[in-house]
Amino acid sequence: MNIHEHQAKQILKKYGIKVPEGIFALNVKELIEKAKSLNTEKYVLKAQIHAGGRGKAGGVKLTENLDELEKEAKELLGKTLVTHQTGPNGREVKRLYVEETSNIDKEFYLSCLVDRTTSKIAFISSDQGGMDIEEVANKNPEKIITTKIEYRNEISYENCEKVTEIFKLDKDANSQAINLVKSIYKMFIENDANLVEINPLILTKENKIICLDAKMNFDDNALFRHPEILELRDLNEEEKTEIEASKHDLAYIKLDGSIGCMVNGAGLAMATMDIIKLYGEEPANFLDVGGGASKEKVSAAFKLILSDKNVKGILINIFGGIMRCDVLAEGVVEAAKESKIEVPLVVRLAGTNFKEGKKILDNSGLKLISASDLSDAAKKVVDAIK
Repeated sequence: MNIHEHQAKQILKKYGIKVPEGIFALNVKELIEKAKSLNTEKYVLKAQIHAGGRGKAGGVKLTENLDELEKEAKELLGKTLVTHQTGPNGREVKRLYVEETSNIDKEFYLSCLVDRTTSKIAFISSDQGGMDIEEVANKNPEKIITTKIEYRNEISYENCEKVTEIFKLDKDANSQAINLVKSIYKMFIENDANLVEINPLILTKENKIICLDAKMNFDDNALFRHPEILELRDLNEEEKTEIEASKHDLAYIKLDGSIGCMVNGAGLAMATMDIIKLYGEEPANFLDVGGGASKEKVSAAFKLILSDKNVKGILINIFGGIMRCDVLAEGVVEAAKESKIEVPLVVRLAGTNFKEGKKILDNSGLKLISASDLSDAAKKVVDAIK
């Protein structure tokens, strides 16, 4: 689960981490009234959306006074920002954040995340802050260091030094940076975070280390332990289909392709998406119905796929284990009849109760195409939509 910058900064403050003072609002009148409390001559106005690249898209403005702030806020609120992370449709700005200006001397990059390959906590640090870290990695990989840490309740001083080494700070500033790394690690562990990204992390001309921006993502599976973080969820920033999927405990992610996918098991779902691309088309979604899905859950999943107007064909790929093929077939038939399906439907079933499932589909009256294996299924659905 992602949260907004202003929310992330409030969490950082709870852990004693320095951030610029700021306020957020849902309308311009409230924003200007709150901004009067800030101790600054100029104001930094920031659009609050769950996507990076806001500055390049016109979502960050430096304003000279309250009048200019009000003018820029009116233009920004309700605007659709298109960044490299929003996709072509962009995101509408529904909340604004204003903070005090900072006297920047140097900019750095710092992030903390779960390294699933090694099952460790990884810190990534660079002296090239304020830029896309992917671009730095491609052009100047020596400017980035990664410090991988065994999971512990605390991070050692030696590992903190490794993280901050690339910043090349004086003794006082480096001491601040080390305390920052300790605090971020503590916050990361205690809140079951997946990612904390500070870009840029700045050194001010007053020799203070401050987090100028903050991005956080939390493990959905651990949110039951953190109701205070769950309260920060902004449904306006999520796909409606993904919100609906979460109600049925479905793992669903909307994509930009034309072939809807319904699969059981994350690995099989990824393989299905890959083979669709191999045959020249793009998947419209990732959808894992899980191992023990009920008829109702399968029906909900099918309706989710059909709600996407970009879907021109559907591929159902089920390998029955815990998930029985006859249960899936019943759910598909029920949902298809309710939704009046008008796009090609290709089905590949194998495993538990395969024969029973195939019989249910064959007798359903639905116009569907049977496939013998995954390759055959992908080829048939691609040919069908053409």
